[in-house]
Amino acid sequence: MSRRKNSLLKRLRFWLLCFFSALIGVGIAAILLFSFLPLPFSAVMAERQLGAWFTGDFSYVAHSDWVKREAIADWMPLAVIAAEDQKFPSHWGFDVQAIQSVLDSDAGRMRGASTISQQTAKNVFLWDGRSWLRKGLEAGFTLGIETVWTKRRIITVYLNVAEFGEGIFGVEAASQRFFHKPASRLTMSEAALLAAVLPNPIRFRVDAPSAYVRQRQQWILRQMRQLGGEGFIHQHQL
Repeated sequence: MSRRKNSLLKRLRFWLLCFFSALIGVGIAAILLFSFLPLPFSAVMAERQLGAWFTGDFSYVAHSDWVKREAIADWMPLAVIAAEDQKFPSHWGFDVQAIQSVLDSDAGRMRGASTISQQTAKNVFLWDGRSWLRKGLEAGFTLGIETVWTKRRIITVYLNVAEFGEGIFGVEAASQRFFHKPASRLTMSEAALLAAVLPNPIRFRVDAPSAYVRQRQQWILRQMRQLGGEGFIHQHQL
């Protein structure tokens, strides 16, 4: 019995090692490929679509229109950086001070410690959730994209996969849906409104903004001006 148990444990360890080795290999290949290729879809898009189908909602369609960074108004990357991660141009994927602040507080607001690089890694490669396994994989993918991708590439991918509403992924789809124009023509105010819903794009709506969303939009606009406006984007080649 003891030998059989040891044999089963060895097999389990072997297959777990194979699984994680394959996962790492696929992850490295994906990071290299998507450093220059458009993403056809993200893991979060797939999760949302499958979730809708499993609940019998066949009208839901996770929609995204990939666009190059040149086809996105400079106000949009500035807005998400101002709202989500003002240290984005200088950090290596993690905001250590923000993480420490969250750990020291009772609130536990993990999004407050999550950089744009981390959110990109999660949206592209992983699933929603707060497990230690997912956070560990997120850290690995974050280091990978920070090593291989440029900051400009990271912000481009982020803006193309971020969720802005039910079934609406990416800034081009959001701009067309809410403002009836391409992302290249977004104004400063429109970009700030899109960024304002990112903490919870299902609860917060661009097309019916609550008082909180409007307040957040105004705060983001002030932060965008304090960062230096479009000059900030040009300075950091984003």
